[in-house]
Amino acid sequence: MNLKQTLSVVLISTVTTTVAMFGYDSFIRKPGPLQENIGKLPASYAGFFDSNNNIPGQPVDFQAASQASVPAVVHITTVIGSNQASNNLPKTKKNPFGDIFGEDFFDDFFNGPQMKSMPQRASGSGVIISEDGYIVTNNHVIDEATEVMVTLNNKKQFKAKVVGADPSSDLALIKVEAKALTFLLYGNSDNVKVGQWVLAVGYPLNLETTVTAGIISAKARSLGLNSRKSNSPIESFIQTDAAVNQGNSGGALVNTNGELVGIVSAIASPTGAYAGYSYAIPVNIVKKIINDLLQYGTVQRAYLGISYLPDNAPDEEKTKLGFKEGQGVLVREVTKEGAMANSGIQAGDYIAKINGTKVNTGSEMVEQIAGYKPGDKITVSYIRNGKEMTTNVSLKNKTGSYEIVKNSVINKLGAELQTLDKKKATELRVKGGVVVTKINAGIIDDQTRMRDGFVILKANGTETNSIDELNAILAKSPKQITLEGFYPGYDGVYQYPIEIGE
Repeated sequence: MNLKQTLSVVLISTVTTTVAMFGYDSFIRKPGPLQENIGKLPASYAGFFDSNNNIPGQPVDFQAASQASVPAVVHITTVIGSNQASNNLPKTKKNPFGDIFGEDFFDDFFNGPQMKSMPQRASGSGVIISEDGYIVTNNHVIDEATEVMVTLNNKKQFKAKVVGADPSSDLALIKVEAKALTFLLYGNSDNVKVGQWVLAVGYPLNLETTVTAGIISAKARSLGLNSRKSNSPIESFIQTDAAVNQGNSGGALVNTNGELVGIVSAIASPTGAYAGYSYAIPVNIVKKIINDLLQYGTVQRAYLGISYLPDNAPDEEKTKLGFKEGQGVLVREVTKEGAMANSGIQAGDYIAKINGTKVNTGSEMVEQIAGYKPGDKITVSYIRNGKEMTTNVSLKNKTGSYEIVKNSVINKLGAELQTLDKKKATELRVKGGVVVTKINAGIIDDQTRMRDGFVILKANGTETNSIDELNAILAKSPKQITLEGFYPGYDGVYQYPIEIGE
């Protein structure tokens, strides 16, 4: 290597370690529905580069990948509307005069008036995936936003519409009304190798488009971030040391061929600023999520119907279960109505492969299953007593059926629901109901102060004893509905009126 080449490498290293980092973003897997059967690419296409441009042993040239990705990454700014500040806790006893004067009257008198927070502004990044304006970003970038604005690299601005979002993967799809936009082509995150060079492209700290470089330092990382928004999170992050900061969320992680391999999503930092590692959602997961949002209006999650030893299980638990490293994912339980119920797999077996792809951790297994929908058939290889066997499995949805989940009003509510079982109903002295087990991003979170644990007894005055009954009632309801019920352990009946829109 001559002096000029040496100085070039040093310069690249210096530049890439001084640029900022952040994230909580999403990556894309294979060419998505908007990119399948592309044929002749439009003139504004971001570019696909011959991998031979970067020969092993030679200095890596990032210019082509940068030129391809910068025009396809956008700056997203959001406005989060004002909300009443309250503790959101149900009252221990209903005020007897509440029906006359209103509960808020007595809340203000005894507890002080509720303060309304001023509208807040936030920003992040996004990746254009089609010439007609579809953009991928993180769910946390647009969550609770009342207004979403997109600024292109050429400074043109557009108001964006949220097409759909998925808290479990922290991905969202938005749309601007524009044509002939430069977009990035999906790569294949399954082909990404530890040690490969990648670029992180985004708008950190409200700066202009910023490009940083680094290598893939690990794959299939689970951080527990998405569990804050979902009971069944999808986490299998690509880890890189490319510098990112707050504002990079939703930005692009691209390979040296200019292909999108991930969506920047999170950083590992004690201060909130770049401290060495950032994380991106693999593009293969992104592709599946985006396809579902476009085709079905909601994400089609498939489940194996098992519980397994988590990746971060303590050594004591591993020893107790006789866990053996390197064999796969240890099955702890097979649910009776789950997809694996009749597969032959038992507690104590190790899941080693999904459709021939080896899985060593729970994160790797989740990443593979995330690419399928209910009703899909897969092969699962498992190890029992040192012997590998293979079985066929038809995947099911969360309710235990093979059906595609419709984008019902219940899905728009953004709450995880469970039919109140007969034993619990008897204990609570009610005929039946629907329990709100967790509130995620959605209508209920945006419009009410409902808390987890609320038991829905009626919808628009009609009794509901199951999720199916609730769904049927909501499907026939006008734009506004009222959910009525109670909180176990608290006195009083609570009503939550909500606007469900079109």
